[in-house]
Amino acid sequence: MTAHVATLLVACQDRKGLVASLAQLLYGHGANILDSDQHSDPVAGMFFQRLRFDMSTLTTDRVSLEAGIREVGARFGMDWRLAYGTKPRRVAVLCSKQEHCLYDLLIRHRAGELTCEIACVISNHATAEPIAQHFGLPFHHLPVTPETKAQQEAAAVELIEGNHVDLIVLARYMQILSPELVARYPGRIINIHHSFLPAFVGANPYRQAYEKGVKLIGATSHYVTAELDQGPIIEQTTIRVSHKDSVDDLVRKGRDLEKRALAQAVRWHLEDRILVYAGKTVVFD
Repeated sequence: MTAHVATLLVACQDRKGLVASLAQLLYGHGANILDSDQHSDPVAGMFFQRLRFDMSTLTTDRVSLEAGIREVGARFGMDWRLAYGTKPRRVAVLCSKQEHCLYDLLIRHRAGELTCEIACVISNHATAEPIAQHFGLPFHHLPVTPETKAQQEAAAVELIEGNHVDLIVLARYMQILSPELVARYPGRIINIHHSFLPAFVGANPYRQAYEKGVKLIGATSHYVTAELDQGPIIEQTTIRVSHKDSVDDLVRKGRDLEKRALAQAVRWHLEDRILVYAGKTVVFD
């Protein structure tokens, strides 16, 4: 992502003239379209599009451009979102005792795979502090009990707001967020669940998979909603297993899946590739 590149995401009822209107709008303001991807859902009658364009050739300014997008959006009844590449998103990573997803995200970030700023690492256990320190990141230990959950979440919100966080990543954070916290950040909390949802929701999914004798296990990254493990799915990964695999084998194999699915979901969110509608997602290539 560079400072002069912007991304426009739109969703609306499908009708003639949508693509042409958006292209003409950007052309009229001097923007150069770098790539475009679109999808039509014939069942829902919906249209979705992602446009990336170069703003360095603008013949107007951002205010005029946004006014033009609002006019086209109103004409077609569009929901739209415009993201500029001038400022990286700020991310807070929440984790518990299992640290493999945390390590993976921080390594990928250091390697330049995730275009963002890691604002802080928050955990209900102190064991992740050396990891955050190794990567030079602020660490906040917020222990929680059923009696202190409200106060702990209030402290987490204070950190999230104080650090101007754009995205919250639950990297095997083994606490159920309150409906109030989830409602505060709609579409801004990504979780990794260690099963191929909708199978084996809740606790101990690898044990559940073992007892069912499944031949495939998976991991699912999704946006968090108030309903446990039912948020819009962003990415899923799978691997074959057999009767020879123990629960520990499933856990070991599943950890690789969890890392991959979570990192992919975070990357797609940061690159503005995801649109949510009707409880599911459109993820643009």
